[in-house]
Amino acid sequence: MASTALALSLGAAAPTMAEPVKIRVVSKDFTPSNPDDVKHLQRIEEALRAQGTDLDIELVDLPSSGYADKLSVMLLSGDIPDLIYFQGGDAKMVEQGVLEDLGPMLADTKYLKDALWPHNVERLKNYPYLLYVYPVRGPQPVIRKDWLEKTGLKAPETVEDYVTLFKAIKDGDLDGNGVADSYGVTTADNTNELDSIFNQAFGITGTWMKNAGGEWVQSRITSQEKDKIAFYASLREQGLYDPEYITTKFDVKEDKFYTGRAGVIFGSSGEVIDIYGGKMRQVHPGTELVLLAPPKGPGGQGLAAVDVSKESRGLAISAISEHKAEVMKLLDFMASPEGQMFDRLGFEGQEYTKDGDSYKVTDKIATWYARFMVAANWTPPVVWQSEAAQQSLATIQKDFKPDNTFVWPADYAADLDATENVYRSWVYKFISGAAKMDQWDQYVAEWEAAGGKRLNEYARTVLDAEK
Repeated sequence: MASTALALSLGAAAPTMAEPVKIRVVSKDFTPSNPDDVKHLQRIEEALRAQGTDLDIELVDLPSSGYADKLSVMLLSGDIPDLIYFQGGDAKMVEQGVLEDLGPMLADTKYLKDALWPHNVERLKNYPYLLYVYPVRGPQPVIRKDWLEKTGLKAPETVEDYVTLFKAIKDGDLDGNGVADSYGVTTADNTNELDSIFNQAFGITGTWMKNAGGEWVQSRITSQEKDKIAFYASLREQGLYDPEYITTKFDVKEDKFYTGRAGVIFGSSGEVIDIYGGKMRQVHPGTELVLLAPPKGPGGQGLAAVDVSKESRGLAISAISEHKAEVMKLLDFMASPEGQMFDRLGFEGQEYTKDGDSYKVTDKIATWYARFMVAANWTPPVVWQSEAAQQSLATIQKDFKPDNTFVWPADYAADLDATENVYRSWVYKFISGAAKMDQWDQYVAEWEAAGGKRLNEYARTVLDAEK
């Protein structure tokens, strides 16, 4: 003490504390303009600091609208944050060596390596650059419980039952506005959501299927696909499927559900289903949502096969970051019990209350969502998800079936884009009535000419080699 006092009296400089390590994070719907996001990061920083990791986490302000495009522009300009959430566009960054191989760092984590879901493990084997620790995103249909009760029908079990339900919604004036103006179902952008529950029913068991000659072909040119698209076209023709689906974005889809323009929509996860439920109760107090099961059909029953070739979205670490170890410490903390309490339950006094060891969620939990991850091995102290949300997770786990997709070499990118455009264009023409189903062979020929023939040939080399 005396020597310290003497040093200070002689004008010696006091020891300085090390500056916190600054890491920059860019993510969709996670911005510095949201007070909850800022508070969330502050408590994460405090918890990490108590463990000996001093971080200054900066959120990059990137708008959610058009996020993927805006992110690409930012990265290509040379502005590359340490932790990056991708929703497309990651492959070109991998090609340029911008993204870190996560495998070696994951192996050294305390919590994160055990928080992965089975599909995460498989996807990382094939593509070790993106991490999306959430249950499989498998769109599943929901309907207002009171609307289902008004129809007098039980929950649908078959394809025919779904048609009956959609008709009852269309003809029943369930919103009581005096006009039968509700579609049975709507989707956003394309038919992917419908495919999630109808693929298996029509015998579409995976992306690649054997044709009559025993050769692997893309399922999109099979007779099973033809039957499914004909079914979608019949729904539109009867006024049961929203013909505006092709121009309907997710926010518009949701609005049609809340305002009674559509009776059934799809939620991609339990959290999303509960967000729908929370917003629906804001418009129609007391309303509950009911989850509908995949229908039985000629090909079977269950959700569509899950692509495990790579994550289609997720978090990546910059390969040029000077703080990769600190970023991984952040992710490892978020997978820990304390991190999951923060990320999954929100704030005490806001999303939940605590009395001793007893927890109780508030209504605000319905619109809270995890910013980082949903660990597979974390058990919350209170169940807050609705019955519909819990059932959706149970269905995903029960029906989980890995698809036979694979990662394509970069020189097939143009073929993949061209065939995708041909497929989407023809599906819309078939559903809208601009093309008749007897033009199916014309569609197949155009798909093959656009690069499909080359894709089929390459797929055979991969799939036959896996025997």
